[in-house]
Amino acid sequence: MSLETQPLQGLRVLDLSRLLPGPYATLVLADLGAEVIKIEAPEGGDYLRWMPPLTGKVSWAFFALNASKRSVAIDLKKPEGADALRALAGQADVLVESFRPGVMDRLGLGYQALSAINPRLVYCALTGYGQHGPYRDAPGHDLNYMALAGALGLGGPADRPPQVLPIQVADIGGSLWSLVAILAALHARQATGRGRFLDVSMTDGVTGFLTAALAPHLGSGAAPPRRGDDVLTGGQTCYGVYATKDGAFMTLAALEPKFWLVFCQKVGHPEWVKRQFDPSLRAEVVALFASQTRAEWEALFSGSEACVEPVLAPDELAAHPLHLARGLVVESEGLRRLRTPTRHPAAPPSGKAPELGEHTREVLREAGLSDDAIDRLAAQGVIKT
Repeated sequence: MSLETQPLQGLRVLDLSRLLPGPYATLVLADLGAEVIKIEAPEGGDYLRWMPPLTGKVSWAFFALNASKRSVAIDLKKPEGADALRALAGQADVLVESFRPGVMDRLGLGYQALSAINPRLVYCALTGYGQHGPYRDAPGHDLNYMALAGALGLGGPADRPPQVLPIQVADIGGSLWSLVAILAALHARQATGRGRFLDVSMTDGVTGFLTAALAPHLGSGAAPPRRGDDVLTGGQTCYGVYATKDGAFMTLAALEPKFWLVFCQKVGHPEWVKRQFDPSLRAEVVALFASQTRAEWEALFSGSEACVEPVLAPDELAAHPLHLARGLVVESEGLRRLRTPTRHPAAPPSGKAPELGEHTREVLREAGLSDDAIDRLAAQGVIKT
């Protein structure tokens, strides 16, 4: 990729979303060169701004998710605010929103209304349960989506409750499916000249991750995978997490026979080769890993093809050779954040996260509003500058 011209340079995105799912999608677009304009309410803005821990006036999470974006503060519930958004939508390529279904229509800002102004607009509605169905109006969060998608029920040992994951799989999954849909719609627009409405459900997004896991059950009626029993959920000795002598952990993922063979050779147990899927072997492997420290196991398996790797703590990531080489951490305005996976490590530094309404005046000017008109809107409390 040429670093002189980012692949999405010239693309204008209106981001009306909050918290994590939508803002992460538009962060990726910004890191690829798109101009992202974050539309926020004048009073408070995105809820994530004020969630501790803070760096200065905003939360670390807000800073990380909104770097390089511009902030425009508009009260969309006021007719003049809705008019201002229509002016912005007339010049936009993409709009991303995460309100409950029907909210934007009630404001006169739904897809039908905005596409009448700008037929080329790609409009992405990212919600928990989608635009139709019995759950369309239900509130929810990542844990709910994971539960109703069937993924939560597969996590953790069978003799304990399903384990809550430390990452928001449904939220980030929804972000990524939104990106796929947006880029596909932009590609189609090149041929048709028209945008389209995109209905992205975070719950649907999680079920997409289960395609392979549920294929035998849905395809032939075979028994569904069970928590703690399936190959990839802890049911096999050759695929699991093991405690070390010093209380750390190592992962063993030697699913293919060739990798299992290397593992058996490295640990001096060639007699285990034929017992790869023997449940009775687990106790011996548990005892094996508990006999040495994590550092000793790392040294033993370094450079091998046994598919054995340490479980890193979050504070170990930035200094790990893999992540150092890949440029995992990027810096903007003196603060560090994780690089989005599609951002080139050598791309120009990203900008800071915006203050609430920091760019209201300049963006509305670009949309054709005069300074007098902007001043009147500010005086009426419709916008914040």
